[in-house]
Amino acid sequence: MVTLGFARDHVYAVMGLGKSGAVAARALAAAGASVLAWDDSAERRAALDSTPGVTVADLAARGLAGVDALVLSPGIPHTHPEPHPVAAAAKAAGVPIIGDVELLLRALPDRRLVAITGTNGKSTTTALIGHVLAGAGVPVEVGGNLGRPALEFDDPGADGVIVLELSSYQLELTPSLAPTVAVWLNVTPDHIDRHGDLAGYVAAKRRIFAHQTPSGLAVIGCDDAISRDVAERLRRDGRRVVDVSGEGPVVGGVYAEDGELVDARSGRPETVLVLAEAPALPGDHNAQNAAAAYAACAALGLRQQAIADGIRGFPGLAHRQERVAAADGVLYVNDSKATNADAAARALACYSAIYWIAGGRGKEGGVSSLAPYFPRIRKAYLIGESAGSFARQIGDGCPTALCRTLEMAVRQAHLDARADGRPDAVVLLSPAAASFDQFPNFEARGDRFRALVQDLLDGDGDGARERRAS
Repeated sequence: MVTLGFARDHVYAVMGLGKSGAVAARALAAAGASVLAWDDSAERRAALDSTPGVTVADLAARGLAGVDALVLSPGIPHTHPEPHPVAAAAKAAGVPIIGDVELLLRALPDRRLVAITGTNGKSTTTALIGHVLAGAGVPVEVGGNLGRPALEFDDPGADGVIVLELSSYQLELTPSLAPTVAVWLNVTPDHIDRHGDLAGYVAAKRRIFAHQTPSGLAVIGCDDAISRDVAERLRRDGRRVVDVSGEGPVVGGVYAEDGELVDARSGRPETVLVLAEAPALPGDHNAQNAAAAYAACAALGLRQQAIADGIRGFPGLAHRQERVAAADGVLYVNDSKATNADAAARALACYSAIYWIAGGRGKEGGVSSLAPYFPRIRKAYLIGESAGSFARQIGDGCPTALCRTLEMAVRQAHLDARADGRPDAVVLLSPAAASFDQFPNFEARGDRFRALVQDLLDGDGDGARERRAS
């Protein structure tokens, strides 16, 4: 755990005691700070109640008198749709509102840092960069919005690198952020309720570049109009920018073309690797992720061969086009992380005979934008609160079945795919909706899909198990 020496003899309030908040409270107390902590969950409060240096207190009732900073969980609103009362009190009293990542940066201000944001792909890109660096022998700590809370990191040292996935919520709470390499992948409308409108969401994302030094590099995906505009604005401000693309050539950048990853930063395009050699990164969107990871790692001084080897060996992430099993010509893919239509489109674009499991708690726009992919879908198996609305939006675009539950959908998709006998059949969970109607999070939904698939295949006998393992 990183030591927060700067916090000694100061007073911090910690609001929200989920995993990152609880770690922050303990780390601050261990450093000699006085910590006031609160969460609406009695269970979470009880877990910290006996921690030396931590006083569990209702911050809304107590107020923030004498507090030097409020450490706020990223999930708690401080602007839209309306600020939490404790956040409003902090603003009224002039108490800084920060997050746990800010504490990490204050503790380790001189470390090389790669920060990654974007509406989609940031977890894969973060993990991929960490994988490449580790494979090249670079000490690295990876986390933030992905995996481990930032304050569980060890100090990677002067030769190491910190790799952080940062959501728009986290970026608003990290005023000291000055990445060595800032990676911006893409933007599509998301989290509008928390940012007021699309402009507010984009402004929150742009904070990733706000305090970069002149030597810092911006790596920007240029496959959407908003991101291209962000890149152009940075260039006009004299910033160092490398464009990356999963869809075709970009001058002086890194891109995918004809199934190859190409480095054109020197002005002379050079093939880095054949993307088919990286099976955990299918599709144009993952080609862009690979291009971004390549550009970031190259900026940190890694050699081309080391980066290419790392990309080839990347195992992928759970719940992000995770290949769960393959049996009798049917591939089963867990893409539970696809909680909006744009994310689902990235998976649908990768396959040609899809038995699509979709639905949950729908988001604005639903699945109407996915109409170009409907001809690829053999049948859609719709679950959750949005099953009926998704069926109406799909209309005659492809056959649909109102399954309501994941259990029913997996079983029916499995049976249909086996009966059809298509050699390229894919049973794909890519819900285009949040999980909260039936599951606590997308991970639980994906875990359940994985278990259901394994149970079905195990029930098909030893032959299916052997084919799945081959």
